[in-house]
Amino acid sequence: MKKPFVTKEQIVEITKDFPTPFHIYDEKGIRENARNLYKAFSWNKGFKEYFAVKATPNPYILKILKEEGCGVDCSSLTELMLSECCGFSGSEIMFSSNVTPDEDYLKARELGAYINLDDFTHIEYLDKLCGIPETVCCRYNPGGKFEIANQIMDNPGDAKYGFTHDQIIEGFKLLKQKGAKYFGIHAFLASNTVSNDYYPELARILFTLAVEIKEKSGVEFKFINLSGGVGITYEPGKPENDIFAIGEGVHKAFDEILVPAGMGDVAIFTELGRYMLAPYGHLITTVKHFKHIYKEYVGVDACACNLMRPAMYGAYHHITVLGKENEPCDYKYDVTGGLCENNDKFAIDRMLPKIEIGDILVIHDTGAHGFSMGYNYNGKLRSAEILLKEDGTAQLIRRAETPADYFATFDFSHIVDKYLNK
Repeated sequence: MKKPFVTKEQIVEITKDFPTPFHIYDEKGIRENARNLYKAFSWNKGFKEYFAVKATPNPYILKILKEEGCGVDCSSLTELMLSECCGFSGSEIMFSSNVTPDEDYLKARELGAYINLDDFTHIEYLDKLCGIPETVCCRYNPGGKFEIANQIMDNPGDAKYGFTHDQIIEGFKLLKQKGAKYFGIHAFLASNTVSNDYYPELARILFTLAVEIKEKSGVEFKFINLSGGVGITYEPGKPENDIFAIGEGVHKAFDEILVPAGMGDVAIFTELGRYMLAPYGHLITTVKHFKHIYKEYVGVDACACNLMRPAMYGAYHHITVLGKENEPCDYKYDVTGGLCENNDKFAIDRMLPKIEIGDILVIHDTGAHGFSMGYNYNGKLRSAEILLKEDGTAQLIRRAETPADYFATFDFSHIVDKYLNK
């Protein structure tokens, strides 16, 4: 069973200052996980993790990861700005975007970030806008279906991202003609994989392609970016990824493909978000209501605005009733929020201990793509974010929104006067 990284006693104390719902993050777990990732890839001298800011865009989290040696993967202007404010610059930033606005490219160039081009047409676009940087990266899409051991993992051919095989070879030739000196290659072929074979298989694809590109264009690769896609197990009792086995699998492919081609000095990059943060975040919510109709419903003070994944994808998130961890799960409930949408459910037909009004629920694995996917439908307000520090104390790292925040972007003077000037 999944165990929370917080106890009922800790949460009761925290709620004296910060009412539910809120997201809470485990600093100790985040740091230990980052250190294990670096150990798993320590065989590669240039290895660097570029944390996907989109997963958990909070400066306190980014600063923790920076202290652990990580860079950042940004996909927008505001993510670049946030990263700059946290002290990231130059080669600490990977800018991977698509349908990219001018101001985003300009900011990336200003910061000296690695720019990862998503499309062949963006070569001319970037050149005319602000020039081709000395080091540049291109994103590859092999098309078709991506399989491991005859199991379809995802369908890159339907994805909007990346260059085709022929485009990427011509793209590197053109970038070299335009003055680029050093190059990187990137691909993201499957999301949330729970397989120690995903990264090694992706590495073989990219390593083989890099050798071919070098032979046909003469470009020198500085790095190969395996991007994200290494996932976590949301359901208890299921197999989990072994980052050390994954690292060794990539190492084997590196030695077999790149080293004989004279490319043994190429750095390996990753852009993990979910793997880095998801297990180290909980959504904490309090039971407010019951509903006894055709099913048994438990109503909580969080909703899909706080965690979209179950409503959007039907995703499973484990639930623990604090203080009842050892009680039998012999009651069947739908756990719901208060949105005017029937898919606003954190769990459907979930077997849990007997629940009472006031019980505190932990919704697990919300540390990535949890708070960050929040929204304001029905006028719901985004929750606070709290960091459980290594010494056991709790630090508010983002306050909860207020109605004044919701109204702040309206040009509607009497609402502004009523709510923002208090």
